Amino acid sequence: MRLEWQIDFPVRPDLLSLMQLAADRTADAEGLIRPCSASVRLCGENDIRLLNARHRNLDRETDVLSFPTVRWPEGSTAGTAPDYLRSAYDPEEGSCFLGDIVISVPRVIEQARAYGHSESREAAYLLVHALCHLMGYDHMEEEEKKKMRGQEEKILSSIAMGRDPSVSVEDDTLLALAREAMTRSYSPYSHYPVGAALHCTDGRIFQGCNIENAAFGLTNCAERTALFKAVSEGAREFDVIAIASKATAPWPCGACRQALSEFAPDIRILVTWGDRETDESTLDKLLPHQFDIGNQE
Repeated sequence: MRLEWQIDFPVRPDLLSLMQLAADRTADAEGLIRPCSASVRLCGENDIRLLNARHRNLDRETDVLSFPTVRWPEGSTAGTAPDYLRSAYDPEEGSCFLGDIVISVPRVIEQARAYGHSESREAAYLLVHALCHLMGYDHMEEEEKKKMRGQEEKILSSIAMGRDPSVSVEDDTLLALAREAMTRSYSPYSHYPVGAALHCTDGRIFQGCNIENAAFGLTNCAERTALFKAVSEGAREFDVIAIASKATAPWPCGACRQALSEFAPDIRILVTWGDRETDESTLDKLLPHQFDIGNQE
């Protein structure tokens, strides 16, 4: 799904990447048969308050507003009403324009703190919630609310932002999260940004990026950043790690292979680089005859 951004309030670049991923998964979950688009404005408190006053006669700030272009038949949504979806088709843009979304960035930050989760999760949720409204979902009646909440959770779980950690995560989602983590790399010396997304067997995902230092020996790779973050939060079992770079296949270095082998000697390793090139292997193939506690006896 194409998002037309209007950014009136500073926002982290990685949030935009995650929100784009959430939009793509929303289109997938709805089973849209045509390319679709929506405009997304990220603004401050005063701007969304003025919009509320103008369009809803409500003199206060809210977290998100949505303005759909299609009036869907009762009980139908974009995925079940193809003729109505076709009516939103813009031949110049080559997509069905679903409508406009406005999100308050300060409310994203505030609500993430209040609910005890990340700003990434809150931003993804608000966008998915608004996109569901544009596609005909609502929550005024209990049955409608149940249907909408179920769709939202399905979408958020597909990008590892849901409430249920038992939902499986697809490889392309892990690769996308690794590419997102790469945007936070601190690599002023090598100019080789790397990102990683480490999947725990309990469903949690920990991201990491490479962090360089003027004393080069203190540099930490993306894989170990993700691993150390996970272990520090109590995770001990891992089954997949995705690693992303820009130019060449970012197979883990020897130190990262050894660090991973301490916890997951057979972990699957996915790599992505360039224009979405991908490859995969397993740690036991990349690090035969691994050094473990048995080697010390």
